[in-house]
Amino acid sequence: MPADDTATDSTGTTGAVPPAPGTVRPGGRTARVRDAVLRAAGDLLSEAGFAGLDLAEVARRAGVGKTTVYRRWGTPEGLVADLLVDMAEQSQPRADTGSVADDLRANARLVVETLTDDRQGRLFRALVAAALCDAQAERALRRFYAVRIDVWAGCVTDAVARGELPAGTDPRRVITAVSAPLYYAFLVSGDPLDTAAADRAAAAALAAAHAGTLTAGPA
Repeated sequence: MPADDTATDSTGTTGAVPPAPGTVRPGGRTARVRDAVLRAAGDLLSEAGFAGLDLAEVARRAGVGKTTVYRRWGTPEGLVADLLVDMAEQSQPRADTGSVADDLRANARLVVETLTDDRQGRLFRALVAAALCDAQAERALRRFYAVRIDVWAGCVTDAVARGELPAGTDPRRVITAVSAPLYYAFLVSGDPLDTAAADRAAAAALAAAHAGTLTAGPA
């Protein structure tokens, strides 16, 4: 391992073209550097938005050399993509209460808690802005939400197995129906985001599932 901040690729060759963000899981010092850089990037995004995501400033805050950041991530968009990979991996597990109504309420309340958190809310706005500006960031944001939806879809799969929901109910559609109105309020309408809003979103998605309107089919 080099003594300075020079980056290496997955074969240990200094100066080679780095792999796409998130495709290689680093270990040891490389992992510590990645963690520090991603923390700094998240802080800067929440403070200054995507337009203020300067790689040199991220390096300064993380306490690593600029060469490391530029060589490993290359662009602000590449850094955003890796940050989203890390966020997906660190996200909380789904609820498993034994009741689909309670599970969906837990999902909705977690979304509201995240979006109304001062740091997390500003961070998500910056990540959405990045996805609107860059295809790589857009793909990473879609992957992030696909991971989270797939994790929570287990609540619906279990509910179908217990007979709480009709056979053929699409788990991903149900989870998407829970969070969609909450993100609409967050990004578009500005309607209040609170526990009542979360519970309404969960109840509406559950009612649609019971009615058989959220079945498998073309998206």
